[in-house]
Amino acid sequence: MGRAGLDKNPADIASMFDGVAKRYDRTNTVMTMGFDRRWRELTRRALDASPGERVLDLAAGTAVSTVEYARSGAWCVAADFSLEMLRHGAHRGMPRVAADAFHLPFADDAFDAVTVSFGLRNMEPAVGALREMARVTRPGGRLVVCEVSQPPWRPIRWLYRNVVLRGLPLLTRPVSSNPDAYRYLAESMRDWPDQRAVAELIADAGWGEVEWLNLTFGVVALHRAVKP
Repeated sequence: MGRAGLDKNPADIASMFDGVAKRYDRTNTVMTMGFDRRWRELTRRALDASPGERVLDLAAGTAVSTVEYARSGAWCVAADFSLEMLRHGAHRGMPRVAADAFHLPFADDAFDAVTVSFGLRNMEPAVGALREMARVTRPGGRLVVCEVSQPPWRPIRWLYRNVVLRGLPLLTRPVSSNPDAYRYLAESMRDWPDQRAVAELIADAGWGEVEWLNLTFGVVALHRAVKP
C-alpha cells in the first residue's frame, strides 16, 4: 500500500483508497473530531432531494454519505473507482457502481442531482470531472460539492495550515489501515484552492447559479449549482 502524489495519477489514487478502505470511516471520524456526521447532514439539506428523484453520489467510498442522502426518499446510487471502498460499503445495502469520474457509465441527463463529498480535489483536472457530472444531470438538476476549503479568517487559516494539516498524519496513524496515505490527503487539502476559485471551476464546467456556504470556520465549504 502506498500514497498518491499531487499529480493525482488515477491509478495511484485508486490504489491508495483501496489501501485505506478497511478503516476509512473510523479514521474520518477521528480526523474530523466527529464533524463528518454534521457535514453529511448539511450536504443532504443542501441537496434537497425529493422522493422519486435520482441522485448520483460520486466518490462515495463506502456509501456512508449515500445512506444519508437516501433518507430524503430519493433513489441514490454510490459510485466510486475504488473497488475496495465499494466492497467495504456492501453492508449498507445501497446500489453501488464502479465508475471513473471522467467517463461515467450513465446516459445523458440521467440524474436529478449529483453530489461529491471530499472527492473533487482528487480529480485532475477537476473541471473535466465537473463537466462529466453536468452531462449526466438533467437540465435544471443540481450539483452539491462538499469539500475542504481555505478558512477566510487569517488566524484560523494559519492554525489550519500549520497545526491541523501538519498533525493530521500523526493523528490518523493509530487508526488508519494505510497511514502514509494521509500524508497525501493533508498535502491535497493544503493545495486545494479557496471557495471563490472552486466556484469559478464549477462555472467554467457549465454550471449556473453557483453559490457556496462555509462550514466550520471555512475549513469545509458547500458549493451548490444548477445545470442550465
